[in-house]
Amino acid sequence: MIINFIDYLKERLQTTKSFFYIGIAVMLVWSVVGVDKHHAHTWVEAHIPGFWSLFGLLSCVVLIYFAGWFGKSGVMTREDYYDN
Repeated sequence: MIINFIDYLKERLQTTKSFFYIGIAVMLVWSVVGVDKHHAHTWVEAHIPGFWSLFGLLSCVVLIYFAGWFGKSGVMTREDYYDN
């Protein structure tokens, strides 16, 4: 079932991308207009719209690149490593 859903999204890739871009824009507008910043804990929460969303996205990108680098630097090895 999930495979069929993923294939469905792949067939309509441009529509899927547009949907997610619109969703990101709506969340950003909501964070500017609809969120009460009176109780913000830090300066960045009060003054940078969508800060935690941007922080989460940047953290994920850094984690993905770090994991790729870490895997290629020695964690991943040839398949016959234990045979020798």
